[in-house]
Amino acid sequence: MDGIRIGAVILSGGDAVRLSGADKASIEVGGITLLEHALGALVDVNEVVVVGEPVPTTRPVTFTREDPAGGGPAAGLLTGLRCFARRPDLVAVLAVDMPLVTSTTFRRLLATRAAHPESDGAALIDEGRKLQYLCAVYAVESLHRVQPSYEDEHGLSMRALVGGLRLEHVPAYGPEARDVDTWDDLLTIREAFGE
Repeated sequence: MDGIRIGAVILSGGDAVRLSGADKASIEVGGITLLEHALGALVDVNEVVVVGEPVPTTRPVTFTREDPAGGGPAAGLLTGLRCFARRPDLVAVLAVDMPLVTSTTFRRLLATRAAHPESDGAALIDEGRKLQYLCAVYAVESLHRVQPSYEDEHGLSMRALVGGLRLEHVPAYGPEARDVDTWDDLLTIREAFGE
């Protein structure tokens, strides 16, 4: 995508209520942390902002937190957008708890958006035909168009933020869109990694 500046936001600051408050970013699957899985999925992106508590990483990233913390993924995404050294044209968004997402996933998302430049972005769609707003590529201009006032960001759902955007659908390959919300989810995904 020549001439298109791409940034990435990884959302890792959730409360993980169904995981007893565990720090999702530090949970290991296949011998590496969920945050490192996410960074691997975004290996093609030069500038990555992680919305969550700072932890050691294998590549340079910018850490930030929404204020107040616990504002939810939409607030996290909008906070992340404010932290880029150079404003990107497209932003790749990934929840930290989706370790089956790979760099190939994001290449498919970016290729789909490139084929439909009039759209607002592209999002993965899971086996149940549910759009995964937290595994997607968005036009930053489109996000700014629907961005609420700063006071209204906290607690805003991703559906409320981007549900009105025109998003291309990219079908997931098998269990690619599965996330780690519960201990059972973690066991299932670890099995997929042969653990």
